[in-house]
Amino acid sequence: MVAMPEHRADNYKDMSTPGPESWKRRPAEVSRAIDAVGSEPRFKPLLALDKVGMYGMSAGGHTALSMAGGRWSPARMKEHCETDIAEDFYSCVGLAARLNGGIFDGLKKTIALWVIRSRFQDATWYTHTDTRIAAVAAAVPYSADFDAASLASPRVPLGIVTARKDKWLVPRFHGDRILLACHPCDRIGDFATGGHGALLSPLPPNLSGLLGDLLNDPPGFDRAEISEINRRIAAFFVKHLLP
Repeated sequence: MVAMPEHRADNYKDMSTPGPESWKRRPAEVSRAIDAVGSEPRFKPLLALDKVGMYGMSAGGHTALSMAGGRWSPARMKEHCETDIAEDFYSCVGLAARLNGGIFDGLKKTIALWVIRSRFQDATWYTHTDTRIAAVAAAVPYSADFDAASLASPRVPLGIVTARKDKWLVPRFHGDRILLACHPCDRIGDFATGGHGALLSPLPPNLSGLLGDLLNDPPGFDRAEISEINRRIAAFFVKHLLP
């Protein structure tokens, strides 16, 4: 049984509050999705609600790390961008601007940091616990704003998928960083030539501009690899959820 919540104000119909404001709400929305499925008379007899698996990609991967016991803060995002915006620009600004090697790149970074410093000063640690979640898989997760130590020993088995050619969330600041801290974690898969959109299958058609640059497959990526990674994700959940 699979349930996919539509996150408030952070979905394909309404993108009014993506990023940290949405990330504060998302874990509770996942819990409410479990409540809804678990209370549905048609489904309830089929479910073991103490053995729920959580999978998320990108911002969904951020939510997944929260469900695994990680703690994060908007201020940590600010600190990351202050230090590493040149190398991880798109994780800080999303689709708001493009670095192209031109004379205005420095100005773009300066303006971006001014906005980030004004918006993300909240140093509150955000966490969420749902004891029904028994295994978590996070694919190309946004995780630079997490306290990596909080995921050194996750609350539940945690698996991570990374992509070496990810230009939106550079692995060493995100998935790799969590894997380095989390010794019990599994690297479920690592796309050697895949980008941030590797697990979007099929890719949304006709992506162009900056969105296309960040999500379309890099040259040489073989989409046949996706089936093997999906098999490994499924095997991870079978291992940790089934008797």
